[in-house]
Amino acid sequence: MASFVILAGLLFTRQAWVRWGVVAALLWGGFIWADATVDFVSFRQAFDLPWKRLTAIMAGVIVFDGFALMAMLSQRAKDYFFVAHDKSAARTAIFILTILGLALARTKVPFPVLLADRYLPGWGWAEIFALGVYAQWIGGRMMQPRGHRTLRPRIWGLFSVLFFLQLSLGLMGMEQMLMTGNLHLPVPALILGGPVFRGGGFFMLILFSVTIFLVGPAWCSHLCYIGAWDDTMSRLGSRPAPSGILRRLSIVGRGTTLLLTIATAWILRSMGMPGTSAVLFAVFFGLVGVGIMAFVSRKAGMMTHCITFCPMGLIANIMGKISPWRIRINSDCTKCGACYTRCRYNALDESRMELGRPALSCTLCGDCVSACVHKHIGYSFPGLSGENARTLFIVLVVTLHAIFLGVARM
Repeated sequence: MASFVILAGLLFTRQAWVRWGVVAALLWGGFIWADATVDFVSFRQAFDLPWKRLTAIMAGVIVFDGFALMAMLSQRAKDYFFVAHDKSAARTAIFILTILGLALARTKVPFPVLLADRYLPGWGWAEIFALGVYAQWIGGRMMQPRGHRTLRPRIWGLFSVLFFLQLSLGLMGMEQMLMTGNLHLPVPALILGGPVFRGGGFFMLILFSVTIFLVGPAWCSHLCYIGAWDDTMSRLGSRPAPSGILRRLSIVGRGTTLLLTIATAWILRSMGMPGTSAVLFAVFFGLVGVGIMAFVSRKAGMMTHCITFCPMGLIANIMGKISPWRIRINSDCTKCGACYTRCRYNALDESRMELGRPALSCTLCGDCVSACVHKHIGYSFPGLSGENARTLFIVLVVTLHAIFLGVARM
């Protein structure tokens, strides 16, 4: 009820996305009222109780809902809701998809997955609604090239901060801040190494794979809780410049850590090593990664940890090839080099301009797209124009960001 009251209040903002959000709510409401009417009437008929007056009342509610829907679809309503009209469809899609995704998680998970439900039972819907409103706002701002470039690292950092804040509070005794209480180290390599060692526990691996299918390797530039650290460190250094050494290490370095992760987990499992002892290996691996961020990424202005050390980054880049998302460079590119100094994944240089595509280490972060004033570089998706492909990509990645904010905890 609180969410619907707030949605009604948002009508006065005259935002175009609110109009379509209300349309969706009215359509959902019409279905709910009709379904409830059938149940109520069937119940009363089964017990030989009066049902005609009930039917008339419920029919009146459904008709009223229909009139409200017609009013929202009228030309007068279209003229009234004129603010930010150009991106209203995308913002509405983000709003609805975020709510549907979180509602599905809330319904299917056998325990309270949202913090609001844990502290204020029943208020999970308010948290879902709030995250939907937040997501469409972020999405609307990221539709602008400058907004994409400046907001992406900020919301990525926000997710990482909230993720580790909840973990810290949980470890200090606030157990409701934890997802289940079955802790593991927040080291990305354990997404793969953990299941190999345990012989089970594939949830994070499945989530990782689904994300790759939806948005390609954008996991590494929008959703990874550790990658945000590397991004922050790289921004403390100078502007990035293409590096041949880092390009070679992108496959060799990460390929080595990938093999070491799998082999170590398998050997420790074969030896019957207890989990508490195996954690020491993961701690060492994680500390080496943090050291690379602090001392190498910060100096190079490049996300060295992500492009030369993280094994999941290599998997994301390779698995990303099954995703239809690509960054493409037009043949009439002026080779001005503006994108070189924006790419912190060492995926662009003059040779890649000639080939018309970035290197394997590209994570679809979009910084190069925002930097190109000539619009010669952009997102590519089969059957869509460059602008529509970019819009769809932002819809999906911002929706995932909001859903992760709501449910991603240890």
